[in-house]
Amino acid sequence: MNGPVTVNGVVLLAAPSGEYDKRLVLLTKERGKITAFARGARKSNSPLLAAANPFVFATFYVYEGRTAYNLYQAEIHHHFTDLAREIPGVYYGFYFLEFADYYGREGVDGSSMVNLLFVALKSLGNPKISNELVRYVYELKLMVLNGEYPQVFACGGCGTKEDLRYFSVEESSVFCGGCGAARRRKIPLSPSLLYTIQYVIAAPLEKLYTFTVTDEVLSSLASLMKDYVKRYTDKRFKSLEILEMMC
Repeated sequence: MNGPVTVNGVVLLAAPSGEYDKRLVLLTKERGKITAFARGARKSNSPLLAAANPFVFATFYVYEGRTAYNLYQAEIHHHFTDLAREIPGVYYGFYFLEFADYYGREGVDGSSMVNLLFVALKSLGNPKISNELVRYVYELKLMVLNGEYPQVFACGGCGTKEDLRYFSVEESSVFCGGCGAARRRKIPLSPSLLYTIQYVIAAPLEKLYTFTVTDEVLSSLASLMKDYVKRYTDKRFKSLEILEMMC
């Protein structure tokens, strides 16, 4: 076993392991997504009892093993315990964790993903912004951080930045009126919807949840993002199925 390692991040998943232990999936700033075992974390007197749960942001002290890590200490910085009492906010939260788990990779810098997850979870339940908008912004921005996002600043056909009227999920691009007219499967883009997508892609995390949209734009964004996520991910998200049944 290697020496101790300190990582900062969030618990994405906590599952029973053996009689008293837990298997954790952590998204960390320093090492990306890792698996860690918390020995005895299910005992009522365990010092890891509070830390070994989803939605916990902490500094984790671990030993690096051959195939996984072993957690021996944690300093909690924030835990979204209030989220558990919010319906359907908690279901959005679990979906955000599962979406991050899908895109998380070991051995990469996970700082931006951890920070995005934090601001998204913090925005749930904010009366100034709907949970639906929080979701679609989170999905798009996480895909941006992983380099999988649409071309929305210039036409995918001729390259013009003017008259951008359509979006193609299949081609992952916007098109001007001329280039888009001949495409059979396209989504009409209002100027407000186009600006919303462009803003999310370009905005820094601290500015990400500082705007709202009309019901019409939200409805269009919902349709676009549901199609886009479905096409460019190859997983059925169980938490999303539960969320959509609840909402």
